Amino acid sequence: MFNILRSAIFAGVCIGIAGFGFLAGKELGMILFIFGLATVVSYKLKLFTGTAGFVQTGHDMLELSVILVGNLLGCLLVALAARCSAMPLCDTAEQVLSSRLSIGPLRAGTLSIGCGILMTTAVNFARKGKEIGNWIPLLFAVPLFIHCGFPHCIADAFYYMTAPVSFLSANAGSVLLLYLCLVIGNFIGCNLYRLFVSE
Repeated sequence: MFNILRSAIFAGVCIGIAGFGFLAGKELGMILFIFGLATVVSYKLKLFTGTAGFVQTGHDMLELSVILVGNLLGCLLVALAARCSAMPLCDTAEQVLSSRLSIGPLRAGTLSIGCGILMTTAVNFARKGKEIGNWIPLLFAVPLFIHCGFPHCIADAFYYMTAPVSFLSANAGSVLLLYLCLVIGNFIGCNLYRLFVSE
């Protein structure tokens, strides 16, 4: 489990860095965010949304829980670094979180299903080989989920951890409920293909 946790922490760091780029400039950030998932796939790191669609057993679910914790720890490390930046990252993170809260946990969770579908598809193709054709879904999936506003529970964790502490404190209960819905929505989306695709 230690190796899984270690891998998951670094995956969280990679997604956090990608989120850092997004907060620094949303338009360019949609493209730069590809770095996060591409790094996770290339290094074969443990990312919640890259693993949730491939769980088979109860032990896999336990590992997935460890992965989620590790991803959050990795995001926290980058969020602490983001607070040192001269760029208004905290303000932009608050805008992202406010937008999620404004539509409510149920609607945000429903939208996060779309992100899960895209992430499992991207990872599944990228795992099949190093040919450029296998990476095309990944190159399109990341900008697509951001453009569509489909929440990614690990990226969102970085945004929430970067938002001003006063804002988080004032909305703690709502943020926790929102985040739980995003995790569930991502998990559903990651596994939706099982209903339609024969392996």
